Amino acid sequence: MVDFSLNEEQKMMQQMAHDFARTELRPLADKYYRQGLKIPDEERDQVVRKANALRLIDYHLPSEYGGLGIHDVVTTALIGEELAWGDAGLTVHMAVSGLAMKALASMATDEQKKRWLPRFTNPNNEEKLPTMGAFCLTEPNAGSHVTGLSTVARRNGKGYVLNGTKQFITNGGIADLYVVVAQTNPEAQSSAERAAGLAGFVVERGTNGLRPGSDYLKWGVLASNTTEVVLEDVVVPEENRLGNDEQGGMLGVYATLEGSRVLVAAAALGIARAAFEKALAYAKARVQKKPIIEFQAVGHKLADMETKIQAARGLVWKAAWMATNDVPFLRGEGSQAKVYCSEIAVEACMEAIQIHGGYGFMKEYDVGRWLNDAYVFRIWEGTSEIQKNTIVRFLSQLEASE
Repeated sequence: MVDFSLNEEQKMMQQMAHDFARTELRPLADKYYRQGLKIPDEERDQVVRKANALRLIDYHLPSEYGGLGIHDVVTTALIGEELAWGDAGLTVHMAVSGLAMKALASMATDEQKKRWLPRFTNPNNEEKLPTMGAFCLTEPNAGSHVTGLSTVARRNGKGYVLNGTKQFITNGGIADLYVVVAQTNPEAQSSAERAAGLAGFVVERGTNGLRPGSDYLKWGVLASNTTEVVLEDVVVPEENRLGNDEQGGMLGVYATLEGSRVLVAAAALGIARAAFEKALAYAKARVQKKPIIEFQAVGHKLADMETKIQAARGLVWKAAWMATNDVPFLRGEGSQAKVYCSEIAVEACMEAIQIHGGYGFMKEYDVGRWLNDAYVFRIWEGTSEIQKNTIVRFLSQLEASE
């Protein structure tokens, strides 16, 4: 019998995340975004300090490194949904260091993990800014085509020299630690050789030649920092190359991305739920001879939104459960969750705007803002088209049943 009930720890973390989103994230986002303003850094940082004290940032890291040791990915999905329900931009700002953490967990040796992962934890529950990380993969001419990366790492004595440009890097302008994916075999000709040549490198903030760009002016997720990152003759020691001959490289990159897709899906689900709840409340309160929810055209929109959100949550929870229990994704379950949730988030926001009518186009009603937040979820961590390609790749490897 399949059991969809949450255990006590999951319920506790879900409620804590929801309370934080309701009392801290959404009010701060509403305060500024309804005026067309960006949240000031000092107010954003104060919210991050509070989240860090509640252990909403490092809970998933092993206790041996100072985290709470909550390995359950379902819990992570629950937290991500609740926080994004409050505000996606603030959630991304707080959570995106987890991508660098995931890269370290996937690509680093045990000794490297002991060196870097404790920097991201807060074992004493202090109200302080956490270490900020950035995962530097995407380039101006290579996003989903990972083996096409042109950032090069050449050996130089006891280390490497990195040259290249990374694009659309979240936390790019504010990170304390950068995990940079580079090509160690630039002369490679075949895709297999280029894949084998990929490696991750840790670059500390302030390293000579590391030059973050200015924060891009984005349509949505405004609280997150997104920049170009230029590397010009950046020298890193041998010990800053992640992994060894058995781990890291292309497999580490795939493990980082596949692990993050479930969490991106959960955040998109949070946006969809926020838009649905706002539309439902409006449809009950808005009267045109009778509450507009009683008009079939409006009621059917809400019924479709509710059904698709519940289906999306099922995909997220299944993929999260599989990841927790080391059940391999044989049908691209992580990509299924990511593509479906991101598409539903956009659809839910558009339908919420439509239900609000003219008010939906006004900033004080939020649903238009959430559409801007939702749309990028169809793009980052692999576009919807790339997710479908991934699913097909899994399906092509399945044996036909008789």
